[in-house]
Amino acid sequence: MSGINRVHRVPSGRTGGVARSVRGAVLACVATAAVLTGCSMEEASCGGGEYPVMTIGGTGSACVPNGEEPPKGYTRYPEGKVPEHVGDEWDTYWQTHTVDENGKVVEVPEGG
Repeated sequence: MSGINRVHRVPSGRTGGVARSVRGAVLACVATAAVLTGCSMEEASCGGGEYPVMTIGGTGSACVPNGEEPPKGYTRYPEGKVPEHVGDEWDTYWQTHTVDENGKVVEVPEGG
């Protein structure tokens, strides 16, 4: 052989396009998979095997294992008004409303 260098180098400045293309393709596949499988990119209010509860007279919340009763000072959300994801309609609603000690839904006093 005549000492020919067979190493091929990509000219500088041209590697970023390939990396961006691969990254874009991967992100597109992930997004497509999420849509096709029904996955939500929203953060759930509670993890699997738990349900959300709220503080009585306040805007606090917690998660309780399924099958257990809410701890003292907490109650279940009223039926049909349970937040499922952070920032959803009911999560936003319960930032300004609560359930009082009699089980009545009331607005939270400003600053409360």
